[in-house]
Amino acid sequence: MLSADQIKHYNEQGFIVMDEIIPLYEIEAIKRRANKMVEQWAEDSPDNVFTTNDNDRSDNDYFLDSAEQIKCFFEEEAFNDKGELVQDRALCINKIGHALHELDPVFSAFSHQKLLGDILSDIGMVTPQIRQSMYIFKQPNIGGVVNWHQDASFFFTTPQSVITLWFAVEDATLENGCLWVEPEGHLGPLRERFNLDGKQTTMVNLDDMPWPTEESGKSVEVKAGSLIVFQGRLPHYSAPNRSPKSRQAFTLHVTDGEAEYAAENWLQAKKSPLRGFNR
Repeated sequence: MLSADQIKHYNEQGFIVMDEIIPLYEIEAIKRRANKMVEQWAEDSPDNVFTTNDNDRSDNDYFLDSAEQIKCFFEEEAFNDKGELVQDRALCINKIGHALHELDPVFSAFSHQKLLGDILSDIGMVTPQIRQSMYIFKQPNIGGVVNWHQDASFFFTTPQSVITLWFAVEDATLENGCLWVEPEGHLGPLRERFNLDGKQTTMVNLDDMPWPTEESGKSVEVKAGSLIVFQGRLPHYSAPNRSPKSRQAFTLHVTDGEAEYAAENWLQAKKSPLRGFNR
């Protein structure tokens, strides 16, 4: 699937962009399904908010149980001081996670397609195992910031193996909060680990290397149907969305079954199978 230049770019820069590689009819299918899930969701609680400003999920059963379920999370700014939604309910959901790839037939068919396995094989993954899926809305007006982070912090393996597949469901621009990456940042250290002990979560500092900024980072504007593939140590972030347009995306986090998956990782496959792609 990948050219020699693409593989070289991935190894040297930590990411590759595959412009408009997914047919728009497939993108529209998962978009419709996500919207239907939001329409059918009934748990409108200000407690079910997702934010990256505070990674303490201790005793948060709603979040922890989502590892092998499908749950909706609200934007951080979705509720006012009276606990009322600040705009239409469908425009207040931050994301749906984290087992769409196994529990929903539409997302499962999309997630396990052969094309994705071929891409990961080309960049060296031997036994791909999908660990997590998220449908991210990045809502208009209130879409929250996703602070600089590395996905290997949440999917720690020895050796490091997690790769993220980031699908643009809608055009991602500077205006609506596109992804930013730090080119070559994957060559640096892993800065922290997100561990779970019982129901207590801890973000453990590993290295004091400063996080990038927009000055040292690179914005990645892409059209709907495009795929960004990036290495688990690559620092990335997205700014708040204050535009009138959403920036919907779907992500998969995939680890290699040849690597040791840490028992301290918050997300463990206790009931769901660990599957890769249709080959």
